[in-house]
Amino acid sequence: MKTAYWVRGDTNAFFGFGVNVLVNVLTLTGLCIGVIGMPASDVFGVILPALGIALVAGNVYYTYLARRLAAKENRTDVTALPYGPSVPHMFIVIFVIMLPIYLTTKDPVAAWTAGISITFISMNPAGTMWNYAWIALPVFGLLLIGLLTDVKLPYNFPIGLAALLVGTAIGWIGGAMSVPDVTAAAKDIAFAFPHLKVGLLLDGLKDMAPLLATAIPLGVYNFTEAMTNVESAATAGDRYNLRSVLLADGAGAVIGSCLGSPFPPAVYVGHPGWKAAGGRTGYSMATGVVIALLCFFGLFGLLGAIFPTAAIVPILLYIGLLIGAQAFQATPRAHAAAVVAALIPNIAQWATGQMDNALAAAGTTAAQVGTDALAGAGVVYDGLKTLGEGAILAGLVLGAIVAFIIDKRFWHAAIFAGSGAALSFVGLIHAPKVQWNADGQVTLGYLFLATVCVIFALTRPAPREPEPEETVEVAEARA
Repeated sequence: MKTAYWVRGDTNAFFGFGVNVLVNVLTLTGLCIGVIGMPASDVFGVILPALGIALVAGNVYYTYLARRLAAKENRTDVTALPYGPSVPHMFIVIFVIMLPIYLTTKDPVAAWTAGISITFISMNPAGTMWNYAWIALPVFGLLLIGLLTDVKLPYNFPIGLAALLVGTAIGWIGGAMSVPDVTAAAKDIAFAFPHLKVGLLLDGLKDMAPLLATAIPLGVYNFTEAMTNVESAATAGDRYNLRSVLLADGAGAVIGSCLGSPFPPAVYVGHPGWKAAGGRTGYSMATGVVIALLCFFGLFGLLGAIFPTAAIVPILLYIGLLIGAQAFQATPRAHAAAVVAALIPNIAQWATGQMDNALAAAGTTAAQVGTDALAGAGVVYDGLKTLGEGAILAGLVLGAIVAFIIDKRFWHAAIFAGSGAALSFVGLIHAPKVQWNADGQVTLGYLFLATVCVIFALTRPAPREPEPEETVEVAEARA
């Protein structure tokens, strides 16, 4: 059975996924220029072209994987994995790695080199949306109707494109956009092809040691994100080889870093959404090629002046909703508390990041304000900071402990609690940097938790029996 290179659903998926990648690149462009203070020439002339090369290579490869899977299983409904600049990576690189270096050194190039060397989803888009709710909410409503229901627009017009056009029209009519801004942005259009930036890479490696507490969990996150996204695609019916995906993601990160991009593209969540939108194999490669051309010709400044951000970011919130829903739907119902436990450290890290950024904008820090003054205002800064350090690994540990306790598998819970003690002792979780005895109180807490689990394990309780509907759900997921 021959797989078509383009089907009607690819059009919907292309505009949806394309807008998704477009907003990611626009966001990272704005963050580099507005937050880190990088010169626009470096962003448009080096980082974006480097990202463009990685996007073309990766999306062509994942299109090939999808067509190979379709041929192997004799199917025509295989959907390619979405590949692009991951939102969590982007915010971690900017706010956890590059911004602290920039605030310390006031040198955007130093922040850039660190980002190259060690190269959150719903909350930031939601905040941006509510700044211009009159633009964003109708766009969000169109996306939900078109992507979460079976309602179609006349002539099967792509819902993603319709949402973007409606939001842009509202923004221009309402005066949110400016013609002079478009004119100024148009003057910056220039072709830029990437070239090697190995010197920047090597310079950044010299300053990597203090960032290992972020770099190592980020590496683990890269692996677990790819693994969970491949599993997400399998749940939707497309089973990809994890090794092939990991090799491609690693190669994309290396290529981008050598060319000057600190933002590693990756397979990321959303495959079930694009599959539901009708996307097959063509949408992915088309997105990679189009975004790359926009990168090479420096058109993102012009696009940012034409399309209101509030008309673009709702697609990220849609993806965030899809991810959150799948996290609960694809796990046993009894494990819902474990899913929440795994989310909490990431929410804490996002919240303290927002606090730090607000204080920095006011020309101060949490240390200068004082934790007592913050606590008096109801801000539990120290506790949230500790909880959120190494949030990626901390979430995995806490989620696993809660899941095993729910299942009454106390030996397993004790092992993960012991792992939490070890990780916190060396500073990989709940600590600002890697060092011995990074936070003795947290380590002691995990050890006490492990002891409690061991005591209950010695009573040899029977493991939790899956509920009948849970067994059916698992069987359906595997099928």
